[in-house]
Amino acid sequence: MADDDDLASEWDAALEEEGDASASPTTNRVLNQDEIDSLLGFDGDADGSGDNSGIMALINSAMVNYERLPMLEVVFDRLVRMMSTSLRNFTSDNVEVSLDQITSIRFGDYLNSIPLPAMLAVFKAEEWDNYGLLVVDSAMIYSIVDVLLGGRRGTAAMRIEGRPYTTIERNLVERMVHVVLADLSAAFDPLSPVTFRFDRLETNPRFATIVRPGNAAMLAKLRIDMEDRGGRLELMVPYATLEPVRELLLQMFMGEKFGRDSIWENHLASQLWRTDLDLSAVLAETTLSLRDVLDWEVGSQIVLNTTPDSAVDLRCGDVPMFRGRLGQRNGHIAVRVEEDAPQPDAT
Repeated sequence: MADDDDLASEWDAALEEEGDASASPTTNRVLNQDEIDSLLGFDGDADGSGDNSGIMALINSAMVNYERLPMLEVVFDRLVRMMSTSLRNFTSDNVEVSLDQITSIRFGDYLNSIPLPAMLAVFKAEEWDNYGLLVVDSAMIYSIVDVLLGGRRGTAAMRIEGRPYTTIERNLVERMVHVVLADLSAAFDPLSPVTFRFDRLETNPRFATIVRPGNAAMLAKLRIDMEDRGGRLELMVPYATLEPVRELLLQMFMGEKFGRDSIWENHLASQLWRTDLDLSAVLAETTLSLRDVLDWEVGSQIVLNTTPDSAVDLRCGDVPMFRGRLGQRNGHIAVRVEEDAPQPDAT
């Protein structure tokens, strides 16, 4: 019995040691703040320049990078050039338009980041049956009002904060929005014809909600300078709006222009005018059977139903070009072109 008791105590001791060994790796450990931030994807950088990781990377994985739509840069490049001309005519002032950046952002985050006061113009893409947003900041609003109402150059636009915009200010900004939307439609024309129609003008971002807050959107920031005045225009187009032309925006383009290239067309036309063509003068044609051709011998004669006054066909390969009369000039056989040859039926 004593041996059995000793053996049982040894087993109990062995089981306790095994339990302690297996329990030690599963000891609960509290994560520190750095590990929590890394898991959630917050890098702690004040400028937010760090790459997203962890849960934030999963959340933002649905975001579409604008760099995957190469034709957007070409479209906005064209928009900047056209706006420089149209706004110069609209304001009768020296206007410089520049594209600051194109980024991808969630619609809800963008609405929360709009600096107020501002005017939000909602427009609709008729052919795509969806909406976009054009935001005019306060500096641009007061600059446009000052320029269109005859403000003197060299003086900064007066800004009166803390009051709603007047009817005159809204009407002047609306006129500028119409000019910008017309240029935007023209910028998309070589890619896909679309009409951007002005829908309404809002001053409260909550009333300018056109898609769900979590939807991805493309944001283009434009800077407009009119000597010592100016401001910013921000064009926000949801990716749902661009979906009908996504395949066109995905295509790669080499060069600074798209659509028709006048330089290449002029060069091609000038080279075509210098091309040498061989023309054959066909005096007559006849149809013979293969048996008659096999019976030919030296001295055989072929009778052609042609007279000296018969018309001569001028051909380029198998294509008839002209018809004329056979003659002689300066000791050489010549053909005088009299009319265009009838073209064969394409069917």
